[in-house]
Amino acid sequence: MQRILLAVDRLSTRLGQLFAWAIVLLTVFISWEVFSRYVLGRPHAWMLDVQVMLYGVLFMMAGAYTLSKNGHVRGDVLYGFFRPRTQATLDLILYFVFFLPGVLALTWAGWSFFTDSLAIREQTFNADPIPVYPFKFFLPFAGAILFLQGLVEIARCVICIRDGQWPSREQDVEEVDVDKLKAMVSHDDNRGLAAAPAERGGGPL
Repeated sequence: MQRILLAVDRLSTRLGQLFAWAIVLLTVFISWEVFSRYVLGRPHAWMLDVQVMLYGVLFMMAGAYTLSKNGHVRGDVLYGFFRPRTQATLDLILYFVFFLPGVLALTWAGWSFFTDSLAIREQTFNADPIPVYPFKFFLPFAGAILFLQGLVEIARCVICIRDGQWPSREQDVEEVDVDKLKAMVSHDDNRGLAAAPAERGGGPL
């Protein structure tokens, strides 16, 4: 079971890392449009639509990645003080009451939006129209990936309720722990002070 959970974590992680490159594309597109508009005097009517769609794809595809890293914001300030079994019980209830219905609705409605858009070859309304249906495809796709990751989190809740501790998850980039960083610096400083007498030829003799 743990291998399956970590495999889904890896899928969400790889997709999140892949679509994170949309930030680079957004930066390039915006920089080019500013240069083209104000230096070359040649603005592009479709560029804003591309930027909005790209940001939307980035935002949607980050959902499963963030869930796999347990990175979504929690509103309950007391949650961290609960025992793992209590946390898992609360999470399990909320997954069934809010998460699953919302994500299933997103996936179902997103697929309808995509198929309707594809059927009419929907385009943007501006001087230089671009197709919309490739962007709308990411509505059901992101919803399906998020739903799959949600099933993994539900399984983790059940395991935690049974075992009393949270199972491990796929790791990625970690935030800097300030306390650990201070401890490492302090430890290095102490080692340097202890070595100083010996380096001076030292000691009391």
